[in-house]
Amino acid sequence: MKKNTFGINMKKWCRAHEAEAMAALEENRVTETMLEEHREKIAWLQHERLVHLIVTVMCVIGEMFVVDLVLLHPDLGIGPAVIMLGIAVLLAFYFYHYFFLENSVQRWYRIAEEMRKQVKQH
Repeated sequence: MKKNTFGINMKKWCRAHEAEAMAALEENRVTETMLEEHREKIAWLQHERLVHLIVTVMCVIGEMFVVDLVLLHPDLGIGPAVIMLGIAVLLAFYFYHYFFLENSVQRWYRIAEEMRKQVKQH
């Protein structure tokens, strides 16, 4: 197994699992074990999504504080404005990633439902 020193690439991981699940569905070869594995991965993705939601909310609170600082204390110079811009850029990336996680979880719910139907038929 290749060592993931800096974590895993979530998009790559999600796409690989989704492709595998969809192939199993299309080939009508879903097993109870596959469904359980898929549900476990949904739980992992939900945890990841929750962590990103918490971090995003904390960044939004920080951004609101810095915006307040910039607006109420213009005498502080350009420093707070630079921090405000930096946090705004960070938030854009967090919103993008959270959007990806949220949509992936929603798609995986539908996949799980189709997998469950297929397991019931066997």
